[in-house]
Amino acid sequence: MYLNLTQIAESFGVSEKVVEDWMHNEGLPHTPDRGRLLFDRAQVANWAADRGLAAKVGFLAPAGSAFATNWRLEPLLRSGRIWRDVAPEAVQEVFQQVVASLPGVTPAIKQLLAQRICAKNGVNFAPIGGGFALPHTSMRVSLGRDSGTVALVLLREPLGAQVQAPDGLPIKRLFFFVAPSPRAHLDLVGRICRMLARGPLRDRVVRSAPDDEIFQAIEAADALASGGAGGGDAR
Repeated sequence: MYLNLTQIAESFGVSEKVVEDWMHNEGLPHTPDRGRLLFDRAQVANWAADRGLAAKVGFLAPAGSAFATNWRLEPLLRSGRIWRDVAPEAVQEVFQQVVASLPGVTPAIKQLLAQRICAKNGVNFAPIGGGFALPHTSMRVSLGRDSGTVALVLLREPLGAQVQAPDGLPIKRLFFFVAPSPRAHLDLVGRICRMLARGPLRDRVVRSAPDDEIFQAIEAADALASGGAGGGDAR
């Protein structure tokens, strides 16, 4: 699996400039590709472990991260909803509606997030391959433990060339999310990425299965991540 520069920076909680310094001064493995920089996940994980950076988050998070065992994604997706047949030009409007329905957030914070979404570079799309991207607000906020949401947006047509996927496949499926805290943001990126790497959730989203089937798949993934407990919402 290959990650881009933004995903590597988010995984370590550093700026892209720090990642570039690691490339030039610390030998961080990377591959130039048509003007972009790609990073092999396994090579980066080994490089980080050799330098004592074992506490990985985001796309490099181990399967047993604290987020994976203490949060359920199924209620977050029910909050943000599954949006179907969305035109690319209507994506921003969908994001605004998702933010407007955020639970446990004051109107002032919702307005701030909505303004940020409309601003230039207010949303980072983070393509992960396979026709998927993980858009999220570029501004990190602390919303509180009872907040946060995830929305699945199925596009009528692929996004334009402004969002380049590492594998070149057109992006037609978006998991837009707003995390309750900066740390939860990084963990949520890794959690969704692992769920989409393989398994029933990915398969059902790719074939645009009915909502109930998608919710069942993500609920099963939640139970697996929590060691099969499948109990109540640990939020």
